[in-house]
Order: sequence, then C-alpha cells, then structure tokens
Amino acid sequence: MSDRGGSSRQGGGWSSLPPARTQAYPLFGPGSLALAGLGGIAQITPSLFLSSGNVASNRHAVYTRGITCIVNATLELASPRWADVEFVKVPLPDLPHAPLSLYFDTVADKVQEVSRRSGRTLVHCVAGVSRSATLCIAYLMKHHKQSLLDAHGWVRSRRPVIRPNYGFWRQLIDYERRIFGKNTVRMVPSPLGMVPSVYEKEVRGLMPFWTFR
Repeated sequence: MSDRGGSSRQGGGWSSLPPARTQAYPLFGPGSLALAGLGGIAQITPSLFLSSGNVASNRHAVYTRGITCIVNATLELASPRWADVEFVKVPLPDLPHAPLSLYFDTVADKVQEVSRRSGRTLVHCVAGVSRSATLCIAYLMKHHKQSLLDAHGWVRSRRPVIRPNYGFWRQLIDYERRIFGKNTVRMVPSPLGMVPSVYEKEVRGLMPFWTFR
C-alpha cells in the first residue's frame, strides 16, 4: 500500500527503514523529518506523528502538520472536539499489565487506512514515551515489515525520549514473533530485573536503588 509521500513496500521507497543497529538514517535526507523531545511532535513516517497529550491538544500544531486523525492512548486525557479531525480512543493506563496488544492491529490498520486517504495520524499518550511509542512501533512492524529492533531504533531516532514499559516490551516481543516467527529483541536479566535486550548495555553495572537503603 502507498503511504503519503512514498511506497510502503519493503525494499522500495522511503519505507525501507535502515537497520537501527547502524544508527544511519539517510532515508528522508537531512532534516526532512521532524525530531522531537518531550514537548514536540516527532514525525515517524510521512503520515505518522508521535507526541505528548499536551501537544496533541494544540490545534495550531495539529493543523499545521495536516493531521486528520488523532489516536488518544490514555485513560487520563479527554480528546478535543474538532469537527475536521477524527479521534480514536485507546483507554488504557501506562501499566505493565495493561493489554495494549489488543489494540496493535486496530491502531496499525487505522494509521494505514488514513494514509491511503492521503491523511496523517498523530498518536499520543500523556508524555509520548510509553503507550503511544509502543503503538507506533507495532505499526512499523505490521505495515512496513520492520523487525522490533529496527522499528524501535527508528522511532527512538525520531523521538529519543521514548521508553515503553517492560510489560509493553513483552507484548511487542510476542507481536514480533506472531508476525515474523522469530524475535530480534528478548527479555534478559539485569541488576534491575528483566529488561529488553536493547537496554542491556545501559543497565549493565547499575545497582538497584534499594541496595543503598
């Protein structure tokens, strides 16, 4: 299927996302996609954006980017009532046991459907760090055939503050296995407990805070 501004076929067009391991992202050219910190909007693909809830309620920020659909992945925040923007609610807390995977296919298919109509989707939670990032990663796996490792690396390169909770990581690992029949990320033991292998180097050598009590 075609995404806004390019083909979504693996191996052709913008959507052949480069491997996250290389940290080389030449796909759109320098500065062609917006990077974002905690308070900004990150452009993940030409038709998919990621932000905090604060930014998603800013009508000017939404309209200037041509966003036509907003996915609100929170229990905490109400969606604005804007006649020309479609709203989708994913009413779950940011807790490891929350069954966010129940919405992976629904949200991914919605983003793709909006893209086929030349629309743009913004996915947000409260901080734009855990729930919304997880949904964007699932979308890249399903519709752009990216491994979990590469999809996470790409989303993190666009919005460096992302940090899905460990329960959501387990759900993404299961989702990757369901789609591809194998995994590129696994849960591994660390001084802080079980963590996804992408964080293994970060937490190596750390000591749990309770050892200092």
